[in-house]
Amino acid sequence: MLKLAPILAAVLYGIAYYMFSAWRTRQQLDQRSAELADAQLTRVLEPMAEALEVPRIPVYLYEIEPVNGLAAPDGRIFLTRGFYNRFRQGDVSAEELASVVAHELGHVALGHSRRRMIDFSGQNAIRVASAMVLSRIIPGFGPAIANLLTGMLAARLSRQDEYEADAYAAALLTRAGIGTEPQKALFRKLEALTQGGTPAPAWFLSHPKTAERIAAIETLERRWQPQAR
Repeated sequence: MLKLAPILAAVLYGIAYYMFSAWRTRQQLDQRSAELADAQLTRVLEPMAEALEVPRIPVYLYEIEPVNGLAAPDGRIFLTRGFYNRFRQGDVSAEELASVVAHELGHVALGHSRRRMIDFSGQNAIRVASAMVLSRIIPGFGPAIANLLTGMLAARLSRQDEYEADAYAAALLTRAGIGTEPQKALFRKLEALTQGGTPAPAWFLSHPKTAERIAAIETLERRWQPQAR
């Protein structure tokens, strides 16, 4: 029983840390955001709302400069000021920005925020258990190897979430009559928009590679074509 105590403590820590992080994120979002009122974007989001059979899709503007979109644990969708500025400058179209909203809606609809609490707790337990075992086999290096392996697992789970949200967005955009071209076009721009540096190996990235994301969407399109005839 004593041997399981560190693992149980790691699980409880994971749950507590996730809940604290969610609370802190909600506080920051509440303090630094307001609902975005943009007529052009609203017009593009209207057919998406119709496809979802909801009155409207509220989007909030988060006052930070990095180019990003995010789904809060409470289900709200945010675009950063940096992303919105690129839209106002003409670097991103309204349809491309709508594809970001569709992607974040996918995270909400598929329960990724809630699942991350379970994932994080499990990863902490795996990290502690691995460190205990590896420290006996490779003294001095066990914790470092455990952290490396757990990081690879976390990146893989995160990439799977991104693929699922991409698929949801592709289906929603197609049903709304917008199509997937804006989604794929934005993927091609993302590295320049986010000023990405030298890419890390794919297994360390929390987001899949651009070419792989586009290929996954095109696979879906081919699968849907016979149904559209």
